[in-house]
Amino acid sequence: MALISLQNISLNLGTGFLLDNQTLQIEADQRICLLGKNGAGKSSLMKLISGKLPTDAGEIVRAKDLRVAMLGQDVPEKLDQSLGTILSQGFRSSWKEAAALCLDSQDYSIIQDGHIEDFQELLKALNLCQSVCRQLGISLDWQYNQLSGGQKRRILLAQALSAKPDLLLLDEPTNHLDITTITWMEDFILRHCSSLLFVTHDRSLLRRLATRIIELDRGKLVDWSCDYDTFIKRKEAVLANEEKEWERFDQKLAQEEIWIRKGIKARRTRNEGRVRALLDMREERKNRRLRQGNASLTLQESGRSGKMVLEAKDLCFSYDNKEIIRDFSTTIYRGDKIGIIGPNGAGKTTLVRLLLGQLSPQAGSIRRGTNLEIIYFDQLRAQLDDSKSVQENVLPNGEMVQRGDRTQHIYSYLQDFLFTPERAKSPVAHLSGGEKNRLLLARLFTQAANFLVLDEPTNDLDVETLELLEELLVDFQGSFLLISHDRTFLNNTITNLYGFLPDNKGLVELAGDYSDWERYLSRQNEVDETEAESLGKKAYEEHKKQNRQRKMNFKERKELEDLPKQIEALEQEQKELHHQMSLEDFYKDGDKVAAANKRLQEIETQLETSFLRWEELEALDQSLNQ
Repeated sequence: MALISLQNISLNLGTGFLLDNQTLQIEADQRICLLGKNGAGKSSLMKLISGKLPTDAGEIVRAKDLRVAMLGQDVPEKLDQSLGTILSQGFRSSWKEAAALCLDSQDYSIIQDGHIEDFQELLKALNLCQSVCRQLGISLDWQYNQLSGGQKRRILLAQALSAKPDLLLLDEPTNHLDITTITWMEDFILRHCSSLLFVTHDRSLLRRLATRIIELDRGKLVDWSCDYDTFIKRKEAVLANEEKEWERFDQKLAQEEIWIRKGIKARRTRNEGRVRALLDMREERKNRRLRQGNASLTLQESGRSGKMVLEAKDLCFSYDNKEIIRDFSTTIYRGDKIGIIGPNGAGKTTLVRLLLGQLSPQAGSIRRGTNLEIIYFDQLRAQLDDSKSVQENVLPNGEMVQRGDRTQHIYSYLQDFLFTPERAKSPVAHLSGGEKNRLLLARLFTQAANFLVLDEPTNDLDVETLELLEELLVDFQGSFLLISHDRTFLNNTITNLYGFLPDNKGLVELAGDYSDWERYLSRQNEVDETEAESLGKKAYEEHKKQNRQRKMNFKERKELEDLPKQIEALEQEQKELHHQMSLEDFYKDGDKVAAANKRLQEIETQLETSFLRWEELEALDQSLNQ
């Protein structure tokens, strides 16, 4: 069933058509990821669908009584409403006033004597809202206008998730969330949100959630109807074919231009037809919308730093009587690529500021190496002046950017970061979040460096630019510290990490990437000395004894024998479906595509359940054999 149908939609916001006579159907029970480069119009399309932006042409048909909730990229600076009123915006109209009172007072009893439609359903909605707030670290005592941008965004995310709409729209939902909260959000969406349209730069989230890919490219909506990895392969093939077609067209156009310059010598009527064809070819070439190129990220590397970049011994730092860092020691050597991981508020940025000398440790010492040239990417983008143009933010005076031994015109330099000369004259306030991040990179990369400090550089960047930034960091000969919640980005770039343990249990240093951190946390969560202390030593030994004495029954043993075959059959079916979906003819039958996507979701759920059960039975079987 179609929830929303976009019919021959056009949208032009003054910079060319973001949507040019496009049609799109959004069906129920689909999780769609909208892909496209920064500035392509993804956020504008989301606003169209939510009803917050009118079209220039075409029609949007919505299912009757359709409820849509949206988390936009833009966060209102001020809202003169109570937190309860903000959170209850997505509730049914007949519930909103009562829900706001309950959330603000944190007391449900005030509505028990009223005549509320579907009272029990309202209580479930309120419980869900409070649960979402807890997971997102939101206190119902907060005052919206006194909060940071990240806290405000989490409130708006809670508003969207709590609404349980027919269609959920999320524009970069992972921004300002830590990895633990992102993982929770993924699980929540899989359980509660069957119909979803989202924009994200987080490839881990994309791979886990998306059952359909829609790409916005040069004003056109392309429906790939596949998962992300299949999209990557098919997209490469399509772009290669397009390049060949353009090459053949341009060769033919060049031949016709030579012919027209030589003069018309054949029969007049035949020549007139050829001339008209040439004019048509010229018009087609003129109207061709070239693909927006990828950014060209290059970094000036200064001379090598000393072998020892930085040494910290027994660092301690507390804030408002909260211990952030205790007795932490580390040495950073030239070439080390270090990720900093941990929950929001754990102290990641504080650690960076201590290491850079922007804060003084309350105990311990820091020694920095020689010949350090540092670049610092600030996640708040405080180095950008919104009132000035793109060009003025990179180069306040003059027109030439000095890059090592050569100079480059500012417009040429900014085009490497995908800013056209026209866009270079625009005020920074008019840029999207991804464009601002690219601009900050452009500003910083005018400087030479051998030590990079990057605080959440991936927010809002499109996937292509992210991958280029990854390549730059991998090839970088100096050292860097990277704070990021992007799991794929961390896995692709770092070799070591500093990890803040949950519940303020300390800061540890590990060799490896994010996957190694996950394994470390998993081991920490197993039954260990911590559980022994909580149970009491005697009770802990009894607990282990009971587990050893427990026998596996016949049904469990038979289940353990059958599970590998069941998993193998499911994986084979999954493989066959992916093969079918990689064939172009497969997508001619919409019902067939929908059925295949639904079955893939079922297989994914069954595999997850089967693997968990297999691990449980294997653990029991091993304990009996010890």
